[in-house]
Amino acid sequence: MALRPLSPLWNTLTLDRCNAVSLQEQIVVYFRDAVLSGRLLCGSRVPSSRALAAEQGIARITAVQAYDRLVAEGYFVPRRGSGFFIADGIPVEFLAKSPLATGKAQSAKVPLLKPAEWTRTIPDRPHTPLALSLGMPAVEHFPWAEWCLITQKVYRERRQEMLCYGDPRGALELRTAIARYLGTARGIACDPSQIVIVSGSQQGIDLTARALVGRGERVWMEEPGYQMARAAFQAALVETVPVPVDREGIDVAAGILLARRARLALVSPSYQYPLGVTLSLRRRLALLEWAKSTNAWILEDDYAGEFRYSGAPLPPLYALDRSDRVLYLGTFSKSLAPGLRQGFLVVPSDLVERFKALKLIADRQTPVLDQHVLARFISDGYLAAHLRRMRQLYSRRRTALLEALLSEAANVLHVNNTPEVGLHIVARTYVPVDDFVVSRSLLKRKIYAAPLSSFYAGASHERGFALGFAGTCESQIEPAVRHLVREVESILHQGKRTVARKGLKRLHSQQFVLGR
Repeated sequence: MALRPLSPLWNTLTLDRCNAVSLQEQIVVYFRDAVLSGRLLCGSRVPSSRALAAEQGIARITAVQAYDRLVAEGYFVPRRGSGFFIADGIPVEFLAKSPLATGKAQSAKVPLLKPAEWTRTIPDRPHTPLALSLGMPAVEHFPWAEWCLITQKVYRERRQEMLCYGDPRGALELRTAIARYLGTARGIACDPSQIVIVSGSQQGIDLTARALVGRGERVWMEEPGYQMARAAFQAALVETVPVPVDREGIDVAAGILLARRARLALVSPSYQYPLGVTLSLRRRLALLEWAKSTNAWILEDDYAGEFRYSGAPLPPLYALDRSDRVLYLGTFSKSLAPGLRQGFLVVPSDLVERFKALKLIADRQTPVLDQHVLARFISDGYLAAHLRRMRQLYSRRRTALLEALLSEAANVLHVNNTPEVGLHIVARTYVPVDDFVVSRSLLKRKIYAAPLSSFYAGASHERGFALGFAGTCESQIEPAVRHLVREVESILHQGKRTVARKGLKRLHSQQFVLGR
C-alpha cells in the first residue's frame, strides 16, 4: 500500500536554540507529548531523521540520536525500507511522563461545561428543507437571477482589495447599505461605523456575550427562548436566568426580582422566539428603564421583524433607547437564506473598538466577496423587492397552516396566539404526549415539528410544536399536519396501552399476594 506524503512538522515543532534544554531533548519531548496527547496516532508515519534535520536546520546526528531514544523508550518503531512509525502500544510506565497523566495540567477556576452539555436540550435540526421546518425561508424562491447578475459584476471588476484582508467590522459598502436600509425599513438611525458584520446572528450573540458579560455574571433569557443563545452563554461561562414570557412578552418585573443586577438581557421584542408574542410598549419602556438604572445592556434580536402581514409594527427597542444601552442584532438568514451566514450588529459608538477586536480574534472577517455582493443586492433595491414578494407568499402559507390546524388537528392541538408577524406558529397539545418523541418520529417522513418543550430551560414547561410555514409549499402543509396528528395519536395510544399493561400486572400481583 502506497504511503501518503508526510506533512512537515515546522508548523508545530519549534526548536529553541537559546533554551538550556538541548535540541535533542526538545525533539524527544515534542514527540513524546504528541503521542501521549493523541496528536500523533498509533501507526502514524513520522518524517525520517534526514527529513527532520533538513526541515529544522539541525545536524542529522541530533535527529538520529533523538529517534534512537524514542525507539528505546517504545514510542517509535522502525520498519526496514519504510521509516519510523508510532508504536501500536505505549508502555504504561511512560504515561507518567505526560502532564495530562500526572495531573499537572492547570485547572480552570470556573468549571468548564462539556460541549454536549451546552446543547443537550436542542433537538437535531435538519440540514435540508423539510416540511414545517422552523426558521427556514422559501429557499426555492431565492432570487438567483439577480444574485448571479451582481456576482458576475463583482467578479468581473477583479478588485484586489476584495481578495485581501478587510476591516473586521465588515466592508464599508455593506455597512453603509445596511445603515440606509435600517433607516427606511426599521426606523433605526445609525452610522455605518456602528455596524459590525457577523457570520449570522449566532456569532452576534457569541461576540456580545464575550464583549459585555464576565464569567459568572448573569444574563436574562426569555423563558421559553432561543436554545442556541443559551448554549452560547453557557460556553462563555455565563449564568443564564430564565425570565418568564406571557402575552406581553418578557416579564420585566419578574426579571428584576430574579436578578436585578444582571449584566445583559437577550430579548426578541418584535416576534418572541418561539411563542411569537410582541413585547408591549409598557414592557419595552420598563426594560429600557431597568437597563438605564442598573447600567445593564439589552441585545435586541430582530430575526424576523421584516415579515409583518397586517397592522403597524411597534418601533424597535433600539429606536426608543435614549441611553445607548441597546444593541441591535439583525440577520439575512430569514430574509434571504441561512446558508449565506450574513448578519450584523448595531452597537453604541463607545463599544465599536471592543467588538472589532473580538471579531478579529474570532474569525478575522466575514468573507469579503460575499459582503460586496450583498451590499449591491441591498443598494440596487433587490432586497426590498424580494421581501415584498416573500411577504405575500408567506401570508398565503401562514393562512394554509392555520386552516390545516383548524381542520385536521383541532382534537389534539390548539393555537392560542396567531401573531401577524413572523415565520412560524406555535401549536400546543391538548393531550399528554412527549413532543420530543413525536418530533423524532416525524423526521422519518421528512417533517420537522420543533418540540416546544425544548425551548425551556426550567423543569416547568408546555408541550407542543413550533411549526414553520415559510419554507413549506402550500400543497405540503395540510398533509404534513395530518401526519403530525396521526403521530401524536399513535404515540398517545401506545402510552395508554403501556399504562394499561402496567395496571394489569399490578392487579395480578395484588391478587397473588392476597391469595397467599
